[in-house]
Amino acid sequence: MIKVMIIEDDPMVRDINSRFLKRIDGFKLYKAVGNLTEAKQFIKSKNLDLILLDVFLPNENGIDFLKWLRSEEIKTDVILITADKTIERVQEAFRYGAVDYLIKPFNFERFKESLVQFKERYYEFKNIEEIEQSKLDKLILNSEVIQKEEGLAKGFNKYTYKSLWDEIEKINGEYFTSEDMSERIKVARVTVRRYLEYMEKEGHLEKIVEYGKVGRPQHKFRKL
Repeated sequence: MIKVMIIEDDPMVRDINSRFLKRIDGFKLYKAVGNLTEAKQFIKSKNLDLILLDVFLPNENGIDFLKWLRSEEIKTDVILITADKTIERVQEAFRYGAVDYLIKPFNFERFKESLVQFKERYYEFKNIEEIEQSKLDKLILNSEVIQKEEGLAKGFNKYTYKSLWDEIEKINGEYFTSEDMSERIKVARVTVRRYLEYMEKEGHLEKIVEYGKVGRPQHKFRKL
């Protein structure tokens, strides 16, 4: 399990990010704190893999904490989660080694994409001593480049696509609705429906329309 700490002063946001994290396999929240003093005390005693860090903290600055991590040579990766979208702050974060930068407000899909991509890179780097350029490119280039390489249309995310397809394969050719899959992968029904329609156009799914006595017709899908 990838060991995570969340640094966020707003209790509601801290709770939301904690719940988001629990929905993604492979991560364990070790600590959620609201200030940098507590964060520094904890990280000195624990070997953490990832920190989800806010920039705006009462009388403190998350970028200063990122600089402190590097000066102390603490080998922990950082994803910034903040409302600060100034170019200066974004550039500074990447200069000091942030692996991603999420601007509030963001949806669960973007959060999940960041964490899943981090997890892929984390385990890939952990299990090898050398890496080829083509493999490295897949791990560090942005999702749009990866989408083009893997044939996905613009606007579709490979992690959401894979999560949905994995669930479709589990139901052994039975019919299902976008509502069914929305509940399974915890993604909005409208988004799931868009992916299902895309998969149908690719020739991977069959779609039928059932007309009931009342209400709108129901669209059902099945793996071909």
